[in-house]
Amino acid sequence: MAEKPQIIELPKIGDRRGNLSFIEGAGKHVPFVIRRTYWIYDVPGGEVRGGHAYRENCEFVVALSGSFDVVLHDGRQEYRYHLNRSYYGLYVPRMMWRSMENFSTNSLALVLSSTDYSEADYIRDFEVFRKEVVR
Repeated sequence: MAEKPQIIELPKIGDRRGNLSFIEGAGKHVPFVIRRTYWIYDVPGGEVRGGHAYRENCEFVVALSGSFDVVLHDGRQEYRYHLNRSYYGLYVPRMMWRSMENFSTNSLALVLSSTDYSEADYIRDFEVFRKEVVR
């Protein structure tokens, strides 16, 4: 059975000065070794990011600021997650079609990846993805 996406609560340390959260990989908070990190910001209203799947790469997505929706599809079922707290992250396993939408003003999405960038890892056509994942 394929892995399922899941929300993972991160540590939150708070005092009168504010809050601090952190992420550790390799099985602590993220179930993989972090190989790449990128962030998405200044997304114009109504735009959608993503629209692809990865054959090998897994990701962990956190809304550091603002909010957005992560829409995932496993070839049979759609999953929708609204991220709006910086102490929750979404684990996205490999072979999940993903897109991000409904970005609020000044939102900032942090994405941690299990692999280095490789164009060959991307599946950019949903029907090709469905044929590969639904066997």
